[in-house]
Amino acid sequence: MPKARITLSVQPKARRAGVTVSEASVVTVRVSAVAEKGKANAAVVEELARAIGLPVSAVEIVRGHSGRDKVVVVEGLTQDEAMRRLQR
Repeated sequence: MPKARITLSVQPKARRAGVTVSEASVVTVRVSAVAEKGKANAAVVEELARAIGLPVSAVEIVRGHSGRDKVVVVEGLTQDEAMRRLQR
């Protein structure tokens, strides 16, 4: 099964949740949750799964649990397909 590894930047306590991809392919995830007790991490996984169109169980944070820069693995998609879905 293919896996995509995505590096992203997180903006907690944002007014609006969403995912954006810059022209330089930098993925930014905005969540309204605060960064305490894993609330923002859970919101990041949910928002990214929604944006990609996969269940939450397919997205896992593998690095950066306590920082704003994170690496996630998305199961079931290639790197190219995951980025294509995020850019829509």
